[in-house]
Amino acid sequence: MQLNTKETLRDLAWILAGNITLAIGVAWFILPNNVLTGGLAGVAIALEPLIHVTPEIVINVLTVVLFVAGSFILGKKFAMKTILSTICYPLFLSLLSFLAAHYIPADTFIMDKYLATIYGGALMGIGVGCVFRTGASTGGMDIPPLIINKYTHIPLPSLVLIIDALTVLLGAAVYGLQAALTGILSVWVSSFMINKTMLIGGHDAKNVMIISEKYKEIMNKVHERLERGTTILEANGGYSNERKPVLMVVVTKKQLPELQHMISHIDAEAFVIVTDTNEVQGLGFTYEEEL
Repeated sequence: MQLNTKETLRDLAWILAGNITLAIGVAWFILPNNVLTGGLAGVAIALEPLIHVTPEIVINVLTVVLFVAGSFILGKKFAMKTILSTICYPLFLSLLSFLAAHYIPADTFIMDKYLATIYGGALMGIGVGCVFRTGASTGGMDIPPLIINKYTHIPLPSLVLIIDALTVLLGAAVYGLQAALTGILSVWVSSFMINKTMLIGGHDAKNVMIISEKYKEIMNKVHERLERGTTILEANGGYSNERKPVLMVVVTKKQLPELQHMISHIDAEAFVIVTDTNEVQGLGFTYEEEL
């Protein structure tokens, strides 16, 4: 019960932090500079010249409508987590817009279009990523990617990028091609930051596959000098049709040069494959052995 309470409080903190960050990006960078972008902000800006309704009102209304639709499709658990964003995001957005209009000098957030695009997109991506980490949503245009992800399992950052790009193209008919291309830059920055934010807490590492006749000697050295575990995989050579063991070891980036030097010293003809690993969990990475 204590663990569940701790996890719930942690999720609430991520959701609140994400919504505040998202609202800052929209209220202080995107809306004041009329930057076409993804999400409800992009939809609201694209529709403003057509329906003559302020973007804040459009965002607040669509946030509630899409929340209701998402609750039916994604279920009760999603609704319970997302309702906080549905309440907080419009509240934060209205509050920050009010502060910008009445208590902050008028030209404070009027800036170069590209600066607003980059920094606004980055803040939006960080905010959405914080909320996505909990399995919830900021509401609005984040809900369609979650629905599609449920049925297709396409990665969320990719879906957000696609849908946001379509939103920007919608605005091209109103603001022109140059504005749309600038908006796509904001969408890319936002998608990049969503991906990076969702990986917070993970550990970057290198996954190394080693094929060598001296794999046992290499394995012992890895255990002894690097204090890393190893896994022996059974493989079959495509050309020789011979069975060969493949030694797999995951090391930190700092340990990779030492491992490469060790392998070359033991077997200069060893075949080595090194790949990036975005997240590693387990002994030696996310927790240490208790003595």
